[in-house]
Amino acid sequence: MNSVSQLSVLLIGGGNIAGGFDESRARDAWPLTHAGALLRDGRFRMDTCIEPNPSRREAFAAHWPVAHMLSDIHELSPEARFDVVCICSPTRFHKAHLEFALQIKPKLVFCEKPLTPTLQDSVAMVERFDRADISMAVNHTRRWAPDILQLVAELRAGNWGSIRSVSGVYNKGTLNNGSHMIDLLSLLLGELHIAWVGTPEYDHWSDDPSIPFVLRNARGVVASVGIGHAHDFAAFELQLITERGVIAMERGGACWRIRRPEASQQFSGYQILSDAHQSDGRYEQAMTQAIGNLWRHLTANEPLACTGHDALRAQRLCETIRQQATLSRPVDELYGEPA
Repeated sequence: MNSVSQLSVLLIGGGNIAGGFDESRARDAWPLTHAGALLRDGRFRMDTCIEPNPSRREAFAAHWPVAHMLSDIHELSPEARFDVVCICSPTRFHKAHLEFALQIKPKLVFCEKPLTPTLQDSVAMVERFDRADISMAVNHTRRWAPDILQLVAELRAGNWGSIRSVSGVYNKGTLNNGSHMIDLLSLLLGELHIAWVGTPEYDHWSDDPSIPFVLRNARGVVASVGIGHAHDFAAFELQLITERGVIAMERGGACWRIRRPEASQQFSGYQILSDAHQSDGRYEQAMTQAIGNLWRHLTANEPLACTGHDALRAQRLCETIRQQATLSRPVDELYGEPA
């Protein structure tokens, strides 16, 4: 595809999610980063990347076919125009970089989550992008993962019967990673309300503790989410107990284990769970699917899988969880005293 028919991209930030995670991966592996997915797609042209750190700037330029490497957004020409702006900078800079995107008026902004560190600023940004008629996609990555979307379709079609309960675990911050968990639960269960909030654990960020919580949907399905400690290992896992079996997503979506009911060989008339059928997840395909969604949105008006409004729903719950954390109730107040 020639450059005339490609859409031009500005990447703000040249770190891990911008391109770093893919720089040591095999070239035929599914890309995990913005640059890797843009390159694999082929319909986008990485015109400019802005990265203030000299060593990262050099590494990015050495690995990726980007036309211009700059150290600051103010080095851009006032006449610079891009079809897409990818905001891959640390969260504390998102507000300023979203402000900058409003000034240069791209067709679309693809921003890492959370939009900003505060709900108030995130709400204001979504409203301003709506008024400016600039599309906004937010990288809650699992909204593009093919196996997650397949599970959503199966649940809605009734293939698993009723969902009885859900349990999960995460670490490394309620806003940083807990927002991913809340967004995923919202995708699977629909609108959620907070039933209980636990004690904060400062396992990585000084301003974003990991907090256990319990959510409930309109049908009364309870999702209990615990925490691990980021210093131990990365944790992002989910298990659904359904009428027709147990579905477990492990290692962030890299692995799935399914157990189905079967007749017990020991106890006549009892159904038990089978041994697990394990399969590889398709989470690694999510970023490639996201970039394809951006292209189809801009060229064929396909709806974005995760918009600023979707991200706000998750951030609102995160904000309430954080506010309630110091006022959390004991678990027995939620479920009652044991019989």
